[in-house]
Amino acid sequence: MKITQQIRLTIAALAVVGVGAAVIELYGLQKPVEDARILKEVGLLRGDAEHAVELEVSGEKSDSELAKVDAQIKALIEGDPQVGLPKAKGEFLTIMQKVQKDWEILKQDVLEFRTNPAAKTQLNKDNEIFYKVTTEAVDEAENIFQEDIAEERLVIIGILITELLLVAFAFVMTQRATTALKETVNGVTGSSSQIAATVDEQGRIVSDQTASVNETTTTIEELGASSLQAAQQADASAKSAQQALDTSETGRQTVQETLDGIAGLRTKVGEIAEKIMQLSEETDQISTISKLVADVADQTNMLALNAAVEAARAGEQGKGFAVVAGEIRKLADQSRNSADKIGALVGTIQSSINSTVMVTDEGNKTADVGIQLAERTMSMFQEIATSINEVSIASQQIALSSKQQAVGVQQAVSAMNAINLGAKETATVVSQVKASTEELTDVANQLQVAV
Repeated sequence: MKITQQIRLTIAALAVVGVGAAVIELYGLQKPVEDARILKEVGLLRGDAEHAVELEVSGEKSDSELAKVDAQIKALIEGDPQVGLPKAKGEFLTIMQKVQKDWEILKQDVLEFRTNPAAKTQLNKDNEIFYKVTTEAVDEAENIFQEDIAEERLVIIGILITELLLVAFAFVMTQRATTALKETVNGVTGSSSQIAATVDEQGRIVSDQTASVNETTTTIEELGASSLQAAQQADASAKSAQQALDTSETGRQTVQETLDGIAGLRTKVGEIAEKIMQLSEETDQISTISKLVADVADQTNMLALNAAVEAARAGEQGKGFAVVAGEIRKLADQSRNSADKIGALVGTIQSSINSTVMVTDEGNKTADVGIQLAERTMSMFQEIATSINEVSIASQQIALSSKQQAVGVQQAVSAMNAINLGAKETATVVSQVKASTEELTDVANQLQVAV
């Protein structure tokens, strides 16, 4: 095989090793991220269980905390793709199964303590046992994390050694090809300079990436704080919406009472209208009777006048009858005047009745308008209550989403820390490659001088 072909194969091997190293490093970063999530989740499990026992001892029930610990243990054993937890295996699986068993015992102690305070001693004892076994789980998760980091370092060192061996092999081949490569020495020197510049640029890019990762981590932490604040504000909004919903219900009840009152008033006004109509009919009867009295008085007056005329014709014998006729005429005139006064009074009463009927009719119309307005107001209160209820539900959903986002942000921070660690290791490798490239450039320069 020609030396040039050997050099080409060496360069190709370097390229393959470089690409493979990048792929292996990217794949290797996933495992430490998962280990970090497991370590974090086990720590949360231990703290939540301790908090649940403290609540029970202080007299408060911790059903939600107990259910949360159950879910955490299940996720750590069976895995949870939503939060990025893998299925437990090996020694960690054995410890987690022990954690699950001790947790069932501790839950039974909690239930017994609720009915028998004397079981507090056993509860504290089993709580200490559970704390120890969860501490073992934390230690095992941390050991797995450290082992994966160590394996990743060994992989990087192996890749670095392989690259250095390939570089050394390429250097040997270059020495053997000195005579054949006299015409290309200047090109090699230029290429070495370009490689050095590229390595410098890569080093700068890695440094920039490290700074960007740090800034991103800070931004994500601030986002987590904002998410928690948003969750608190959403909880406050939900409480305010509930208060507004209660106030709306009180307003609706008040409007219903007003509507019932207006309906009762309308019934009373109707009854008054019926009585007024009866009074109007009776007044008409009085008017008819008054007219009859007036007619009788007129006829009596005419009869009295005729009687006076006949008495005058009778002479001395009719004087007494004439006096009686005069008195009857006076009585008829008084009856006529009384009938006129009664007619005038009946007219006044009839006018008042008509006015009262109009006012009663207006009252009925006003009551109808009031009922319609009250019904509209009640409908508006119901719509407002529906809207406030929707706002309350939305606020609760926002609060839940904000809390879930805060958990996701914390996981993202852990992942960014792992990426930052990988970026620093990559920067170290780039620095070593840069040193090797500088050595290669020096050799090329020496070769140029020698040639």
